[in-house]
Amino acid sequence: MSLSVALQVAQSALAARQTESSVIARNIAGAQEPGFSKKSVQLSTMYTSSGQAGGLRVNGIARLSDSALYSSLLSSTSVGTSQQTVLDGMTRLAETIGDTELETSPAAKLGQLKLSLQNYASDPNNVVMAQDALLNAKNMADSLRSSTELVQDVRATADADMATSVREINSLLGKLEDLNSVIVKGTQSGADVTDALDSRDQVLLSLSEEIGISTLSRANGDVVVYTDSGVTLFETTARSVTFAPTITYDANTSGNAVIVDGVPVAGPGAVMPISSGRLHGLAELRDDTAVTYQDQLDEIARGLIEAFQEEDQTTPGVFQQGLFLGTGTPIPPSTVPSGIAADIRVNPNADPDQGGSLDAIRDGGLAGAAFNYNPAGNAGFSDRLQELVTAFDTPRTFASSVELDPDASLSSFAASSVSWLESGRKTMTSNVEIQSVIVGRTAENLNNTTGVNIDEEMTLLLEIERAYSAASRLITAVDSMLDDLLMATR
Repeated sequence: MSLSVALQVAQSALAARQTESSVIARNIAGAQEPGFSKKSVQLSTMYTSSGQAGGLRVNGIARLSDSALYSSLLSSTSVGTSQQTVLDGMTRLAETIGDTELETSPAAKLGQLKLSLQNYASDPNNVVMAQDALLNAKNMADSLRSSTELVQDVRATADADMATSVREINSLLGKLEDLNSVIVKGTQSGADVTDALDSRDQVLLSLSEEIGISTLSRANGDVVVYTDSGVTLFETTARSVTFAPTITYDANTSGNAVIVDGVPVAGPGAVMPISSGRLHGLAELRDDTAVTYQDQLDEIARGLIEAFQEEDQTTPGVFQQGLFLGTGTPIPPSTVPSGIAADIRVNPNADPDQGGSLDAIRDGGLAGAAFNYNPAGNAGFSDRLQELVTAFDTPRTFASSVELDPDASLSSFAASSVSWLESGRKTMTSNVEIQSVIVGRTAENLNNTTGVNIDEEMTLLLEIERAYSAASRLITAVDSMLDDLLMATR
């Protein structure tokens, strides 16, 4: 090897080790940063025109990555966020049930009403018993109305959160567009884009929390992002994600759809519905879970109105609403009257504070004189009260669309509604716990594969220091040889 080649080898080795030292310093500094991946220097051997090894060339900076683990992390994060969102909403819905010891649920109020009517039937001339029955009837109606109010508030909150999620998605897509442009241009020019790649991965991870996504890598570090249902979210430029929020909700309100690039992906009419992410969970809560629970409350209200309806004593088979009133006339069992639970109330004709008579609970006649079961006004008359008590456990037909047994008594249907909500919440809690473990382990495995190990970096730094020292000694030796040659030529 000639002295010039030896000098070239030493100089290139010094430059390579300097670059490696700088990269290791970056690794150590970024070891605790979320999403930071280990960087390494790509080196190759230079050759002289005669084919001799002539030193080291720095080809660029690379980062450790694992596309399979990263894709798994995106997917599991989306699923976990969706499940957590639904669980949070169901936990709020469970406020209608409250502590079982406090007996605040509609089912518990129904049981209290039945008990008070049983007590009243045992002593039909007792004014205190009559007042207790009226109070429990009012509590029953209040419970259904307040439960409906909470359900619709959950839906309105979910709708507002959907608007927030859409804004976040558009913001993240804007950041993704900027970073992707830097990466593509930097890759084409040979610049170091590893930090930009880390940042883009973090943006995609944040995006996966909001909406389920899949990615496709292309030349020059370019990436294409789709929803998990296949709609393009990003390809060179960010696609538009739009949503029109609905401010006020009642049982008859339907929220709007989320539209990606002109395609509805969540909400009513979604032709390519997403299946994960916070947006999916919010849409499921707003349009499915809360709506089903509201329908159950409406069916309880309808069953209650039917159970207490009065029959015309002069024309059998003709019925009118009795102790409980709702919108419109008696409702056929085959329909679900949306929002009737928000409107149910106690007939003022049974309330002395509103000019009514407590005796009407015992005797009937709340719908008019023709509906009076005790025209003689006997103080010991209890037939009507016994009939009302029996009605709680009489089989009747409920709507089949509310995910409960359609052939049940009013009491068992109300209890099943509580079980449905609690069972759903328990199942979702278990799912969230399992998914949390999956996300945690996937993130841990990815970090173990692509993250920075400080001990390894310090060991590498010692090796580089020794290599740097060897290159320095080679330069010193070449310098000494050159000095000797110069001295010999004098």
